[in-house]
Amino acid sequence: MVKNIILLGGTGSIGTQVLEIIRDDINYNLYGFSFGDNIVKAKEIIEEFKPSVVCCKNAKDVIELRDLYKDINFISGDAGLQQLASMKVENEIFINALVGAVGLVPTMAAIENGNDVLLANKETLVIAGDLVTKRANEKNVKIIPIDSEHSAIFQLINEQNKKDIKNLIITASGGSFRDLKKEELVNVNKEDALNHPNWKMGPKITIDCATMMNKGFELIEAYHLFNINIDN
Repeated sequence: MVKNIILLGGTGSIGTQVLEIIRDDINYNLYGFSFGDNIVKAKEIIEEFKPSVVCCKNAKDVIELRDLYKDINFISGDAGLQQLASMKVENEIFINALVGAVGLVPTMAAIENGNDVLLANKETLVIAGDLVTKRANEKNVKIIPIDSEHSAIFQLINEQNKKDIKNLIITASGGSFRDLKKEELVNVNKEDALNHPNWKMGPKITIDCATMMNKGFELIEAYHLFNINIDN
């Protein structure tokens, strides 16, 4: 039975990996996706996967795309994300791979819709973890992490052995300043922080990585996902 995927954040890193899975497995169909500013990549996705619904960040992109792809339903903005997350789709898999606080409302919409949420948007839980997990429990839906460290932890933990866990250890790349001594950090600047040795993640996440703020967010995320005491 074919699974219909609704993917928020189709042109990003996680979204690209999701599309690779869909491309290689006939059991998955891209029913709908959203994108931000990368309309060129969005057109490539549309032409390859022929989705039914596309949500554009910018309303002006809707005008251009409607002229090119007349059989597709185009929506836009935050309201469009919420609409996409609220759609009743048979055999649906809902994936939130957005970046930033914009991911919270569609996550809640998907929960209200009765869908499990495959989550790669940490801000959803950093901003409103108590509300999100409470409502997910009330609606009997799962929040399943699919990004890096938290996905690895999720695959290692189950309900039977959680009580035996002493600590969760979340790894960090260390960002641009990993190999510097404390006294060497006095003179670093923005350009130094943005020079990540391994990844191209955009300025916001790269700065948060260099300052370790991103790892602080991930600790909060882990607390809400796994219900392990924050001190552990």
